[in-house]
Amino acid sequence: MSTIKSFFRVINRNKQAFAGLIILLIFLFMALVGPYIIPPATQTNYAERLQLPSSKHLLGTDYAGRDTLSQFVHGSRNVLVVAFLAGLFTLLIAFVIGTVSGVVGGTVDAILMFITNIILTVPSFPIMMVLSMVIKISDPVTFGLVLSIWSWAGLARAIRSQILSLRQRDFIEASRVLGLSLPHIIFAEMLPNITSYIAINFIMIMRGAITASVGLMVLGLVPFSSTHWGMMLQMAISNTGALYGSSAIIYFLVPVLGIVLFQIGCLFFANGLDEALNPRLRTQ
Repeated sequence: MSTIKSFFRVINRNKQAFAGLIILLIFLFMALVGPYIIPPATQTNYAERLQLPSSKHLLGTDYAGRDTLSQFVHGSRNVLVVAFLAGLFTLLIAFVIGTVSGVVGGTVDAILMFITNIILTVPSFPIMMVLSMVIKISDPVTFGLVLSIWSWAGLARAIRSQILSLRQRDFIEASRVLGLSLPHIIFAEMLPNITSYIAINFIMIMRGAITASVGLMVLGLVPFSSTHWGMMLQMAISNTGALYGSSAIIYFLVPVLGIVLFQIGCLFFANGLDEALNPRLRTQ
């Protein structure tokens, strides 16, 4: 309990991190609770298409007369679930490969880092485009896997570097002398020392996953969900001419501003996360 209190005390002291936390909590609340408060916009009404914001439609309507706010709120759940799963899968792959490479060393380390370096030399987004055309994406889990399958290499190298540094510390040598098991050394001795680093990277991976998922949907490669912010952008561009100055600009700007605000929230929150999770930094 005291650890949680000290965490929020540090976040509260860092105004930028606190602002980021508030932004992320708003998005989380919108994704979890919003769909139960605002009904889904399923009925089309072309008589009310592309209306500007009003008391009836707070963020206007789309090309089919459906409420933009409802689509934005219901789409936020898909956006955050896909980003969370992509971050989780990327983190797990990177942690396993980086830890095994750093702890085992030798030939295993050389092989794993050779594969990692190959992946790092190839841009991830074109690979995601190819995978999204080959793999049928119909659920958040598959989407998250596609986004993570080529995104773990940089983090794996960074975790390996952290592990190699920790291997030289006195408390790790003492753990070996005491005969503690390798899983205990990894999860009880090493992992707590890189928790803040992993947490920050998880936030940044989620941030990048949202951008990648939206990009794939704007290109029309992943018809995953009609309310996903990427699909809203794709529809605004292809069906309304929003980029040419039509009244659909509001429908186009709503998901854009949502993405921008979420990115800002991630950056601000990550700013104070290292200090909040690292006892040595709090002491200093």
